[in-house]
Amino acid sequence: MEYLIVIGICIIFLGILKFAWSIKFSDIKKMKEIGYDKELNEITNKLPENKEICKTILKKLHNEKVKMKESEDKENKTSLYIAISDTILIANINDTFTRVQTMAHECLHSIQNRRTLLFNFIYSNIYFIYFLCICILSLLRLNEHGMLHLFILTILGVIYYTIRSYLEMDAMTKAKFLAKEYIEEQGKLTKEEENKILDKYEIINEIGIKMTNYQLIMNCTIKIILYAIILNFLG
Repeated sequence: MEYLIVIGICIIFLGILKFAWSIKFSDIKKMKEIGYDKELNEITNKLPENKEICKTILKKLHNEKVKMKESEDKENKTSLYIAISDTILIANINDTFTRVQTMAHECLHSIQNRRTLLFNFIYSNIYFIYFLCICILSLLRLNEHGMLHLFILTILGVIYYTIRSYLEMDAMTKAKFLAKEYIEEQGKLTKEEENKILDKYEIINEIGIKMTNYQLIMNCTIKIILYAIILNFLG
């Protein structure tokens, strides 16, 4: 019975956050539509290629030691900063006007506190492995302390969210201003074109920040729900 209560509380918690933050899953579709707007993409086509943008922004941040690698997977649309190898993986995002802000975002990750970045990388893997282990042990009926592990999983989730959210929000908040500076310094767009781009960046940030926070919390909460379902099923 106690596991059903935990599941219920988690679902209510996600519902409250969804209501409080005005989360609409249609916003994801809206972001994609804005990101792939043909007119805006034609404007940003006047700017250099992604690798050159990344190189210029890194120089601006006084962090030129970072390695850059373009993804060989043409279907990959997710750029990443890989802390363990100090590398920015540039995805195939040439068809989206948000590429300048994306490059700024990943470059900003590269100058964040290295200890925090490495801790996040290592901790994220430990957190996921712990979740898998307790699920497997429970399914094999080798776990006699279900509620204790449920509590530990919750604490681990809070720590994961705190660290990851800090890193993402810091980069997302600053990326808009860094992208603005880069676009203005390039001098390749008219003032009207710059304003069009920057206005859409504002909309994407407004949606993206709350969606990213909600997604991080939801990922942690779903782990708790799944583990509680396993425990309840096994009785």
